[in-house]
Amino acid sequence: MRPAAPELISPRSPRVAAARRLGKRNFRGKERLFLAEGPQAVREAAGYGETLVELFATVDAAERYADIVGAAREVGARVHLAADSVIEDISTTVTPQGLVGVCRFLDTPFEEILAARPKLVAVLAHVRDPGNAGTVLRCADAAGAEAVVLTDASVDLYNPKAVRASVGSLFHLPVAVGVPVERAVAGLREAGVRVLAADGAGEDDLDTELDAGTMGGPTAWVFGNEAWGLPEETRALTDAVLRVPIHGKAESLNLATAAAVCLYASARAQRAAGGCRSVTES
Repeated sequence: MRPAAPELISPRSPRVAAARRLGKRNFRGKERLFLAEGPQAVREAAGYGETLVELFATVDAAERYADIVGAAREVGARVHLAADSVIEDISTTVTPQGLVGVCRFLDTPFEEILAARPKLVAVLAHVRDPGNAGTVLRCADAAGAEAVVLTDASVDLYNPKAVRASVGSLFHLPVAVGVPVERAVAGLREAGVRVLAADGAGEDDLDTELDAGTMGGPTAWVFGNEAWGLPEETRALTDAVLRVPIHGKAESLNLATAAAVCLYASARAQRAAGGCRSVTES
């Protein structure tokens, strides 16, 4: 049966206005809420505990994605049927897909990540582009990383572009935010994790490290700014600085591609015979 007519007619509705404000970082931080747009993100949010607070859906989207709307109701989210103009007003995309969720922040304290003794971690230091941040998070999820850390100099994890670029991976693995890079490196080392910097300035490359057989242990990769990489003081904190080898004529790789190469290299080494082990073991 087709859902009832829209209940939120005016974009000036207080509920709509509150959701629209979450497009801005200061309001997200104040309310500790963010937007998840589209069926994939909303489906993941509905399946992640009590994260999904509210769902706005057009009549057509509510009919097309009845399972998602049902899941939202099951976790206690308020569901509002809305006119297309309302969704367009809330959405930060050019072509909204008819579903916009309001979600609670879900970042994990850095200490909890360390206590779990992670074997593969991505650290985003000075990463400013939200699309890149979300894509690296997605790559980390795909490679089987157990956590992602965003330093205090990096972009807001809950920027709508970052959320979209993660394609749901934001809801799959622990993410710590606002961690000073010095604390991130020191904490990971204390947890028995070897910290590698991915940077074009590295004296050694990834192939050399793989050939040496030293990548089977718990590893954290530190990825830097899209334009200028990692500053010297950050590189100096890490155990080694490695560059991704360029075997062809390409000038370089973008951040997300380089991150995928590094994370998958570690994942492959850790899944080799003997599994993940400390590089200090005899």
